[in-house]
Amino acid sequence: MPTRAIAPSSSALDTLLRRDLAVLDHADLRRQTHAVHARRGAAVSADGRAAVDFSSNDYLGLAGDPRIANAIAAALAREGTGAAAARLISGTNELHEQLERALAAFKGTEAALLFSSGYAANTGAIPALASRGDIIYADALNHASLIDGCRLSRAEVRIFPHLDIDRLDDLLRDDAGHTGRRWIVVDAVFSMDGDVFPLDALVALAREHGAYTYVDDAHGTGVLGATGRGSAEHYDVERDIDVAMGTLGKAMGTTGAFIAGSQPLRDWLLNRARAFVFTTAAPPAFAAGTLEALRILETEPWRRDTLRVNARSIRDGLRTLGYDAVGSADGHIIPVIIRGAAETARLGAELRARGLLVGAVRPPTVPLGSSRLRITASAAHTPEQIARLLEALGDLLPRRGS
Repeated sequence: MPTRAIAPSSSALDTLLRRDLAVLDHADLRRQTHAVHARRGAAVSADGRAAVDFSSNDYLGLAGDPRIANAIAAALAREGTGAAAARLISGTNELHEQLERALAAFKGTEAALLFSSGYAANTGAIPALASRGDIIYADALNHASLIDGCRLSRAEVRIFPHLDIDRLDDLLRDDAGHTGRRWIVVDAVFSMDGDVFPLDALVALAREHGAYTYVDDAHGTGVLGATGRGSAEHYDVERDIDVAMGTLGKAMGTTGAFIAGSQPLRDWLLNRARAFVFTTAAPPAFAAGTLEALRILETEPWRRDTLRVNARSIRDGLRTLGYDAVGSADGHIIPVIIRGAAETARLGAELRARGLLVGAVRPPTVPLGSSRLRITASAAHTPEQIARLLEALGDLLPRRGS
């Protein structure tokens, strides 16, 4: 069938949008997509040429693992491409339930519930748990999905400075007589800074003040802790977090997210989390792929060890250029603060031209004046690839000392 040409639009709305886009252009804040394909470990194809990816969240190098792809392909042949309905209608598949049981066992909780994404999990679960008359205490640098989930809840939201436990304690004390529920909502690993919330201190405060805890462990699940179970394992507070969210599209290398906690929590969210109730279930085949990813994660601990070695290598190299990234010595998210949006975009483009994909992150993802290169380490990176990145950064970044 011949395609019909689409005439250029000249509506009043488009005129307004072009004006708004011009404002983004002037501020160097307009963003575009760049196609990446043929992922093999950290090696990808971008703009028709080979490149090394230092921008993804594929921390364990599983996104291109053929064992996971084979598990998905086999399930596709058995189960088809789509779930065809919401889980509460007819979309629940045995693979969904099997994965939920496996995730609960992995996180050491009674139960787990799958969501289509981390964004859906946070914007679905938080409004189902908190409402008007409640108070939420939120870290100032929480992810956008947590911010939006808190707004949707209609609870009163109190923001405390990033990682400031003392200020959080003050706010909780100020509200000691409050009769509604009180929730502390935080990221465990902050996606743009790479630093980690002290969950042991969080749990102690929650106990002291009778508050509940909601922890987004998207960037810690599969990575932190002695066995990769996440940030709560890292701080030895696995049994003390009321609600834990984890994603499957980062270290696990597949797609989706989950909430882990008690059986009553799962039952409540299954009935009241709108982002679960009113959406078509994820394709069952991806549940099969995630089950294989879990198996690999638990039987190949060398991936976490290699990730930490690679992160230290990148951080040590940056230090020789005068750039001390925040976070722990082996933190896998490595920000290099540039400040200006235009300079950050330029550096990102120059690295890309050299076949190195590095996130050039600008507002509104980060605050004004804090634009940065966001480097992410992966177990898939080779020493040669890391040396190539550091050589390019040495050429492009202004030296800040030795």
